[in-house]
Amino acid sequence: MSITTIVALLGAMALFLGSIVISTDNYFIFVSLSSFVMVVGGTLAATFISYEPRYVFLSLRLIYKIFFSPKIGRNVLKTEVGRIIKWAYTVQKKGLPALESETKKAVKGDRFLKFGIDMVVSGYTGDEVRAMLLNTVNTTYGRNTVQVNILKNMAAAAPAFGMVGTLVGLIIMLDSMGGDPKSLGAGLAVALLTTLYGVLFARLILTPVADKVQQREQIVRFRNVLLAEGMSLLADRKNPRFIQDSMNSFLDPAIHFNIDKMKK
Repeated sequence: MSITTIVALLGAMALFLGSIVISTDNYFIFVSLSSFVMVVGGTLAATFISYEPRYVFLSLRLIYKIFFSPKIGRNVLKTEVGRIIKWAYTVQKKGLPALESETKKAVKGDRFLKFGIDMVVSGYTGDEVRAMLLNTVNTTYGRNTVQVNILKNMAAAAPAFGMVGTLVGLIIMLDSMGGDPKSLGAGLAVALLTTLYGVLFARLILTPVADKVQQREQIVRFRNVLLAEGMSLLADRKNPRFIQDSMNSFLDPAIHFNIDKMKK
């Protein structure tokens, strides 16, 4: 679980609800089913009109996925360098055929790594491996960020539908002006709720989810670019120290891999 995400969301909700409790005793004035339906329903309707249903559902699934920790962290990158260097020693001592058996367990479940190792074992040159892997990196990133763009468009639509709901409420309120003037204030409060819901829906849920998913995809892309460099050097049978220095050039100096501390 991503503890920081959960704590941040609960903290934001606590601050919002706490400010309401401090400001008024009439808490239920902030609850309006019609305003909620106007904002959420309108946003979803516009999204389904704009995009294919499959991609909309995939985008909505991302909302709960941000509460789980990412698979790739800072220290994983250093581990990837060490793994490539270990394989470089295998190639250096036993040749490319030995690489396939040694990497069998490591590539299980990792399609990108398996694709790269298969090309290395098949005898592609380093330039060929690098070109195909980088193409895979870029196309995969493009596919995986389609949902991010959908969420960002939903975040832009939510406040707009909040304003639509407010205008509807104002029209109804103005139509009732011939009645009791005391009801105008309550009517205006309800009308403004849709704008509040739209802003909260956009800024507290949709935009943060889109930003976090995009950041995680950028981390995955960086990791795969790093692996692409390492596997292209494996294909060219570069020595382990050269591979170390080349892959370390992608990383923060604080997490550089040190081949001298490695148990061969």
